[in-house]
Amino acid sequence: MKAAAIGVSVHSGWGAVVAMAGSRGAEGVIDRRRLNIIDPGTAGATQPYHYVSKMEIRAAEKPLTGCATDSTRLALEALTRVSADLRDQGSILVGCAILLSSARPLPDLEKILASHALIHTAEGEFFRQAFRSAFERLKISVTGIRVCDLDDSAQKAFSKTAPEVHKRIDGLGRRLGTPWTKDEKTAALAAAIVLSGTHSKGHGAHPSGA
Repeated sequence: MKAAAIGVSVHSGWGAVVAMAGSRGAEGVIDRRRLNIIDPGTAGATQPYHYVSKMEIRAAEKPLTGCATDSTRLALEALTRVSADLRDQGSILVGCAILLSSARPLPDLEKILASHALIHTAEGEFFRQAFRSAFERLKISVTGIRVCDLDDSAQKAFSKTAPEVHKRIDGLGRRLGTPWTKDEKTAALAAAIVLSGTHSKGHGAHPSGA
């Protein structure tokens, strides 16, 4: 079994997921897909904080909790399928990276609901947390990388070859087929960074935390 890592770029209700495997500095995409993690039949599922923004705090907590439970369950189901598909290809997940925003830590719910900007920030974190919880339940080590720190992280991981890694990932769309989106490129780079770390630690094909 060869080691693989996943990168996730998260949006409201879904994530762009890219799995990478291969030797350090020459990682390649072995899977990519869009994972939807909302129940379309649940009110406010896509934008839960917008949905509860006019509610009293106590009333808002219940739908937020329900949406979080649904999204975590759906993320777990989807990532379980991804993990099984990778195993069928001869790969095993040893880690994952979730791309983070540069926002400050969120305040309490009352302050979030009083600010439109914080509502958007909270929804991003809401779905990142769903993916994080799902990975943790699968006993997959989770690394958070802020998008603004991605280049620095790549430099630390790949040193002088970092520009080559960037260029190669940017050009993967020619082989994979379009669209090869910015979300997928950043998720692929984040996954390669995590995978590079597992190589240097000598983890081989043993999943972290398992």
